[in-house]
Amino acid sequence: MTRSISDFTGRWQIERQIIDARAGSTAVFSGEAVLTPQQGGLIYRETGQLKLEGSAPITAERGYRWADAGDVVDVFFDDGKFFHRFELGDAPKAAHWCDPDQYDVTYAFGAWPVWDATWTVKGPRKDYTMNSRYSRSI
Repeated sequence: MTRSISDFTGRWQIERQIIDARAGSTAVFSGEAVLTPQQGGLIYRETGQLKLEGSAPITAERGYRWADAGDVVDVFFDDGKFFHRFELGDAPKAAHWCDPDQYDVTYAFGAWPVWDATWTVKGPRKDYTMNSRYSRSI
């Protein structure tokens, strides 16, 4: 089933695992994303606690702008630079090149309202997979 960008509006619990193959470690993030309507799309803001192996948890946050482009979403960084575009089908894929690193993502919307974003990042100093699971906040 194809979604619309407005389906993402609201609060989402996030559980994220970051598996760093190069360092041989795993980090865990637990928090919330809030997607708020704005003209032409949504503002995405997430906050939570990031726990790195052997360290105390730290507060982590990030934000993006999701622009409604019909059957696709254009994602921009906070500074307005383009990040990536994804379709609103069940399992869209997208990519982002940030020299010298390649970022590839697969979204999974087939179990809606639970959805996943799995990023694979490769580069001279990077080799990690980051899986984020989103579920509606109650």
